[in-house]
Amino acid sequence: MRSHRPGSRCAVAALLLVPVVACGGGPGVLAGGSGVGDPYFPKAGNGGYDVRHYALDLAYDPRAHRLTGTATITARATEGLSALNLDLEGLDVEEVAVDGVAARWSRAGQELTVRPREAVDGAFRVTVRYGGAPLTLTDPDGSREGWLRTADGALALGQPVGSAAWFPGNHHPSDKATYALAVTVPKELRVVSNGEPAGEERKGSRTTYRWRTGEPMASYLATLAIGRYEVRRTATAGGLPVYTAVDPEQAEASRAVLARIPEVLAWAERTFGPYPFSSAGVIVERPGDAGYALETQNRPVFPGAPDTVLLVHEIAHQWYGDSVTPRTWRDMWLNEGFATYAQWLWQEDHGGDTAQRTFDALYAGGYFPDAGTNEALWSFPPAEPPDAARISATPVYWRGAMVLHKVRRTVGDDAFRALLRGWAREHRHGNADTGDFTAYVEESAPDKDFAGIWKDWLYGAGRPERP
Repeated sequence: MRSHRPGSRCAVAALLLVPVVACGGGPGVLAGGSGVGDPYFPKAGNGGYDVRHYALDLAYDPRAHRLTGTATITARATEGLSALNLDLEGLDVEEVAVDGVAARWSRAGQELTVRPREAVDGAFRVTVRYGGAPLTLTDPDGSREGWLRTADGALALGQPVGSAAWFPGNHHPSDKATYALAVTVPKELRVVSNGEPAGEERKGSRTTYRWRTGEPMASYLATLAIGRYEVRRTATAGGLPVYTAVDPEQAEASRAVLARIPEVLAWAERTFGPYPFSSAGVIVERPGDAGYALETQNRPVFPGAPDTVLLVHEIAHQWYGDSVTPRTWRDMWLNEGFATYAQWLWQEDHGGDTAQRTFDALYAGGYFPDAGTNEALWSFPPAEPPDAARISATPVYWRGAMVLHKVRRTVGDDAFRALLRGWAREHRHGNADTGDFTAYVEESAPDKDFAGIWKDWLYGAGRPERP
């Protein structure tokens, strides 16, 4: 949920994505391009390679608002590369090496172009030393992401491209990787991130915290929270570790709902299939420190104590969005439509409104207290947001959920529950787009006709006629 050194003429030519001679001679190779052609964020990500692992060694001084870091990126070239790009916003680059050998580099906006001494092909490793005052970015929809300063530290949020504000990388959801973080902060503060803790070490007035994420993760789901948290480790009945980090001001208000995490996880596993990660939990910030909840992997972030329905929404994202990640930002309804429908299923299973009643209220135009929001529901089809500012708008969430309800009514309750579990299993720890989903549904129920649902509810403009 939401809101330098000049390159040689030879190396610059490589960015044109045509065969070139590598600097210093050698066979013709292709260079990685800037951006992967996302329909809404065309400069996000980079071509020519897949990241396998990020190792980030960071230090942050909240008083000086200074972040220093060394990022070691292990990747595999998908073509011969005489140059490659990384996404990095604002921070100053001090040194770059490829496979331990100093490399030339240049900056242009968010693009850090790296030119190794010899072309890379196959596995390689890029190391970037950098530092400076990390930026808070403003999304096209006006929400804040990147590095958010808080009353006692900082919070890093990355949807859709904010992670480039605190580490260099291939910042597009189509490239997922594992992570290892070592973060040094003043000793009175704590550090919480994705995955599981891997130790801490105090030296003098500073403490280094280590976190590791062993399952693939899109960079927009990476988070880093620095502050005076109350951190607890518990476990579900099945032994799954649950780590919660709560701002002390929110501890009392959060206690009851966080006690329901094991219950929500158990319900979600019955509904969606096995939990896809090796730990769970949440981060609860002050309401003023973050303006929205976000499904950061393993550990969703909340701006103040959540209610149960919001907790359900963000936990459902661990299956739909975090494990099954959209291939492009056009596919956001596969995140938000699924998580919104999870809310409907939870309410239905716990004595609240049925999903059909919620669907009917939305269709009739009386669900939201604000008439403008009821009208906005039909402003565009969920599979085709008109621009980057509306990839998290009302139709993506609520009309996306209505698409799923139409599928449910077509196949029946039992087949629909099987479809939810099968979709999560089929694309576990991978990427998928809307075409993958419609094909999966049609293959799962070959005797049913979904053409009208796709035409009118998923891709159709305006309010469909209801049969």
